[in-house]
This record gives sequence, structure tokens and C-alpha cells, in this order.
Amino acid sequence: MAAPKKGRRPAGGQSRPGRALALILIAMVALTGGMFWSGHTTPRLGIDLAGGTSITLKAKAEPGQESAVNETNMNTAVGIIERRVNGLGVSEAEVQTQGAENIIVNIPRGTNEKQAREQVGTTAQLYFRPVLAVAAATPQTAPSATPSGKPSGSPKPSASASSGTTVGEKPATPTATASPQGRALTEALKAPSPTPTASSSAKPKATGTSQATPKPDPATAALQQKFATLNCLDPKARTAAGQGVKSTEPTVACGKNAIGQWEKYLLGPAEVDGKDVDKAKAGLDQRTGQWIVDMEFTDAGSKKFQSITSKLSQQTEPQNQFAIVLDGEVVSAPRVQTTLSASAQISGSFTQQSAQDLGNVLSYGALPLAFQTQSVDTVTAALGTDQLQAGLIAGAIGLGLVIIYLVAYYRGLSLIAILSLGVSALLTYVLMALLGPAIGFALNLPAVCGAIVAIGITADSFIVYFERIRDELREGRTLRPAVERAWPRARRTILVSDFVSFLAAAVLFIVTVGKVQGFAFTLGLTTLLDIVVVFLFTKPVMTLLARTKFFGNGHAWSGLDPKRLGAKPPLRRTRRTHAPVDTKEA
Repeated sequence: MAAPKKGRRPAGGQSRPGRALALILIAMVALTGGMFWSGHTTPRLGIDLAGGTSITLKAKAEPGQESAVNETNMNTAVGIIERRVNGLGVSEAEVQTQGAENIIVNIPRGTNEKQAREQVGTTAQLYFRPVLAVAAATPQTAPSATPSGKPSGSPKPSASASSGTTVGEKPATPTATASPQGRALTEALKAPSPTPTASSSAKPKATGTSQATPKPDPATAALQQKFATLNCLDPKARTAAGQGVKSTEPTVACGKNAIGQWEKYLLGPAEVDGKDVDKAKAGLDQRTGQWIVDMEFTDAGSKKFQSITSKLSQQTEPQNQFAIVLDGEVVSAPRVQTTLSASAQISGSFTQQSAQDLGNVLSYGALPLAFQTQSVDTVTAALGTDQLQAGLIAGAIGLGLVIIYLVAYYRGLSLIAILSLGVSALLTYVLMALLGPAIGFALNLPAVCGAIVAIGITADSFIVYFERIRDELREGRTLRPAVERAWPRARRTILVSDFVSFLAAAVLFIVTVGKVQGFAFTLGLTTLLDIVVVFLFTKPVMTLLARTKFFGNGHAWSGLDPKRLGAKPPLRRTRRTHAPVDTKEA
């Protein structure tokens, strides 16, 4: 029989347990230290455990566009709202449809809960409209155009742009009632015939030659009347100002100036909309110390923006302004003194929070539908806390029964199983605490259920390995070679079992939404940790304990007593060189 080659480790040969134990010890110390260093020593809790706000939104279509309330647009709105709320750092916001017209938004209690409530139903319909006229907020006498076509009243002083790519908020100066130019209003309405530049109330003088008097456009007169009677100090009037108006039509809107005073605007058709904005981000202007919102346009949006700024830069005030209209309200009306293209700034009376809110809304796009808030309910954590306590009690009972079974059946081997469960629990807790601020993971009731189910998965891995070792002992082998020979067979079984469990968790996470994803995520996380613990802790510890007298000699309480396991006598092979001897002689 050929001797084994020197230096080759036989199948299932002795490994180096010290390296594996050192590796997992370093990982545990590093993760625990990172948890305390970050200051997040407890996992974030979901809305069912921490409480929060539940908002019900109902979709409403614009007049004549009732078919827009469909499954595609609702799913798109769900995705945008979810990205907006998560962009504010709110953990585990749950957004899902209910029926054909409603969206339910659950926002856990947190530092940004108020901002999330304000943005959750914001339609974010962004338009860049040319300014035709600006007036004080209160109703005034119907405006009339001057014979020269220029707005009546004293014009505001022009504010110079600080750079070619920056447009600023108009300065806070007293406003005067301004009449729209006849030419600008005619172009805005796309009327085939020009609107007269004289007042509609003025009568033409009689002359020797018969001359037809141009009839005023009813749409123009109605818009002028609406602009004159608009009261921007009335919240209801501000909300209703631009409702039902298409982006291709002129409209009226309200907005605040730099000192927070309301003004009203007469605006032309939209030249650029929110879909043309590629991204937007709030920042602090180093020159002025004011908060601004930087915008970058898409390729198509850059061309549109360049076209409108090129036209506006050649106009006089206020026709050289364009209004940035968000959900029917003017958030800024900067002047244009040069042609702009791919990027621009929105500046004005922004605070840090308002600038960040606007940048967040613009970054994630406009909702395809308008939504009306049906209800806003505060969710208390009392019910969730009771359920959590019941779940933890059930988990403790289950864990206790598992430990009792392990001690009764495996005796000394149960010590390895209990230590492995402790290591797995510590790693699970630390990772949950770190994943909260890192990816927004929040612990909810289904996630707790997933952690409880993981106890059985982890215990199953120990049992597979222990039973393989006992099988080897029953074959007549001693403990140390039995530990190493049993490992390859147990390893394959553990990997296959955990792979099936992880695959189920991954599929469940992908095809479900809301709280069920918390269960799937926790189940997948604990399954991966089970592999780490078995490979880097359970197996090395078993290898070290096999070298001790208590386990190596098969003590009665070690759980590896050959007599109790019914071990066979050691197998000895002999080569026969003689004929069989007589039985009696033997």
C-alpha cells in the first residue's frame, strides 16, 4: 500500500482554527466599535413600532384628462413620492396604492417627518413662464395699456446678474400696477390679430375716412380682469389662481418677493417645464452667503432655456423676467440680461430648508397627477409596542425550547451551539443598528419575525454538523478525524440549505412592497450571517474542543460518547496469504 505523499493534506484534514476565530473576532470588534462611534447604538424603528404619520392622497385629473388616472401614472407617482421622502433621510417610508385613485403614505416618526409631510403630495409641476406684468397683491382697477405700449407706472430698477449663468431674485422695492403690453399679451394668447395698444374704453375719433375699429379679444379682456381682481393675500384665491390652465396658455399666479410680500403676476405660456430639468441641488452662494438652487437642464431643455433667455434679455422690465412657477405659485422671478443655456440658479429669499426642499422636489421630478390630501392621521406606537413585546416573548420562549432540546440531546455540544447563537445575535444586532443610518433600514414587526425565524435556520446548521460527526463516530473513528471528515459533507448540506433560504428571501424582497420587505431583508441578512458564523466560529471551535480530554475521550456528558452512540469496533483490514483454517482449529 503506497504511503501518502508528504505535505499533502488528506480529505477533511485538520484546518487552522486560530485564523478563522481571529478573523471573526476582529470583525465583531470593528463593527461594534463602529456602532458606538457613529452614535447609533439602537436600530431604527418602523412606523408600527415608533409611530408616525399616515397620509391618504387621492388622485385628481385635470379637466378633460380624466383618463390620466390610470395604473401606470399611479405607480409612477408612488415611485416619485418614495424617492422624495427617502431623499430627506426618512427611514422606511411606506408608499403604496390603495384602490384605483388613492395612495397611502406612512412616514415613521423622525427628525424630517414634518418636511416629508409637506412634500409628499406636492405635484411639482414646474414651468418657466415669461412675465408680462407684475402688480401689488390686492385687487385694483382693471389695467389698461398705454398708447406707447409700455407698462404704466414707474418701472422697477433692474438688478444685474452676478454672472452669465446666474439669475437672481428681483430686489424688494415698492411695486406699481403695471399693464401688459398689447404686443406681449397678443403673442401670449397666440391671437391671429393684434390687440389694440390703446385702452379698450377709448373711442376712435371721427375722420373723413371710414376706418374699422379693432374688436378687443374676449380672452384678453377676461385675463386682464382676472389679473386685476386677483387677491394674493387670500390663500384660497392663490390656490385657485392657475387651476385648470394648460401650460400652453397664459395665466395669473402669486408669489413672494425678497422681503416676503405677496405679488401677483400675469404670465405667458410655458417655454420650459420640469421635465427639462436634469437635476437640482441646494447650495450656499459663497459670494452673497445666500441659499440658492442650482439647476442643470437636459439637452432638449438647454435649447429651450437658451431660446427663452435670448428673447427675454432683449426686453424691457418686467418683460425681461421669467417666472419659475411651481404648482401654480411663483417661487422666483429673476431678470435675464444675457443668454443662458445648460445651467441656471434660482436665488432669492431661501432658507436652507426651503432651498433643500425645492432641490429635492425638482431632482426627483414632477408627479404625473395632481393629488388632494384626504386625511392625515397620527399613528401611535402603543399597538406596535404591545405586538413587539408579544413577539419578543414568543421568540424568547422559542429560543429557550431550542436550548433545552440542545442540552438534553447534545449535552456538551450544546455549549458550542449556544455560543454560536450568541455570536449570530450580536452580529445581527450591530448590523441592524449600522444599516439604519447607512441605507435607511428600519426595524418593524415583520423584520422581528424574520429574526425569530432565523433562530431555527441557525440551529439547523449546527444540528447538521453535529449529526455528521456522530455518524463518523458510529463508524468507529476517533473524534479528531471524525470532526474533519464530517465537515465537507455537512458543509455542502449547510450551503444548499442556506442558498434555498436566501433565494426565497431575495424573491420575496423583489416581488413585495412595504413591511413584507422588512421580513425578507432580515431573513436574507441572518441567512448570510449563519454561513459566516458556521464557517468562522462553529467549525473552528469544534476543532479546538476535539483536542480536549473531555470531548476527545468521549465523556458521557460530552454528547460524543461512542458507547451511547452505538459505535462499531474499529475496522481493521488484513490481507489473507493462507487458505482458510478449519473452524474447529480456529
